[in-house]
Amino acid sequence: MNINLNLLPKKPGVYIMKDKTGFIIYIGKAKNIYTRVHQYFQTGAQTSKGWKIPSLVPLISKIDFIVTASERDALLLENKLIKKYQPFFNSMLKDAKTYPFVKLTLQEDFPRVFTVRKKEKDGASYFGPYPHISLIRNMLQFLWKNRYIPLRPCKWAFSRAKPLRQAKINGCIYFHLNQCPAPCAGKISYEDYRSLARRAQLFLSGDYRKFTKELTKAMLAASKALDYETAAKIRDFLSAIRHMKERVAVSKYNPKRLEQKMENSPELKRLSEVLGSKKIIRHIEAFDNSHFYGKNPVGGMVCFIDGEKYKPHYRRFKIKTSQPQKGADDFLMMREIVGRRIKQLKNLPKENLPDLFLIDGGQLQLEFARKAAQEAGMDIEIISLAKRNEEIFTAHGKYSIRLDKADPALLLLMRIRDEVHRFAITYNRLLRREELKK
Repeated sequence: MNINLNLLPKKPGVYIMKDKTGFIIYIGKAKNIYTRVHQYFQTGAQTSKGWKIPSLVPLISKIDFIVTASERDALLLENKLIKKYQPFFNSMLKDAKTYPFVKLTLQEDFPRVFTVRKKEKDGASYFGPYPHISLIRNMLQFLWKNRYIPLRPCKWAFSRAKPLRQAKINGCIYFHLNQCPAPCAGKISYEDYRSLARRAQLFLSGDYRKFTKELTKAMLAASKALDYETAAKIRDFLSAIRHMKERVAVSKYNPKRLEQKMENSPELKRLSEVLGSKKIIRHIEAFDNSHFYGKNPVGGMVCFIDGEKYKPHYRRFKIKTSQPQKGADDFLMMREIVGRRIKQLKNLPKENLPDLFLIDGGQLQLEFARKAAQEAGMDIEIISLAKRNEEIFTAHGKYSIRLDKADPALLLLMRIRDEVHRFAITYNRLLRREELKK
């Protein structure tokens, strides 16, 4: 089995295992794709008593992955993919089971809040879905016990028009223990109870700031007073809030996009292998220059993430460096635009920085780009792709890398190079048109 597991990202996402025919045999999710997939190939896992892993591993020929925004995102995406492809080794989610929601029955006079598996068109408000439902259930219990959202826990159906029978009220343990506001018995007015329901709606809709601030103080105070049990409960509650706040991007995915991301995965892994990268190369920025016989010299930069264009990061540069009287100095232009881009990146968090700079050109263009990076004090992998023979130049090798024209890594680099070339030329033409209008 020839699978380089070291190229897997240490990020949340979904991994897709395929056999030698390309057929999907298992789909899984992970908080850390690298760690989770490695576990399949450990000796202890393959000799375990369970049938799945020892049977699955010998069939694996290829592993694709999709990086997601969060662990919750990965859970939801896994669910969608399993339902679509129905892999043989996936048994847990084949039954079209969905992740739970929190339901607030605002269509009732006296609303309740609880978890459900299915959304219905019944006038209630639904929040979620939440893959880690135990966290949410514990949070709802915490809110109820501590009287933040003390909505009635019973399942009785009653309203202002049809009150609950007194016999049922008398037999309610929550009523006798004073654990419920008891709207059925008139202990709280309709208006006040609806205010509690609106507070629950506001909270579940994402207005957590006030709660989080107050509870963090309470947790620190409890810990300081050595009341570790209370501190732990508040800590778990805050974890549930963080889980509810996680960004969900799955809804933005469509089948074509999912297919595209799965197709791009081998290209990214292959490129990482070719360049000897210890991690998967996901974020690539490419640079090219353009001018018209020395006039209107410009630079362009495009961005690809997970093999797809990411246009919000595209950049255009008007060249400021003095140019020769005839023609233009492509090398100085490259040095300038790379240096200017690095200055823009300086204040970004490390996780948002590109993994690779791709230069349109040969070894000299690469050297000038490297000088710009050195002057700016930024350590980043930079390579160039020369168009004549589609040679890859790196900072580490004495010789260029020549790949087969059908190699996935080369095809990816060519696609990115062609896009930055188009982008730079388009900008130069735009300036020329504007100049003619004057």
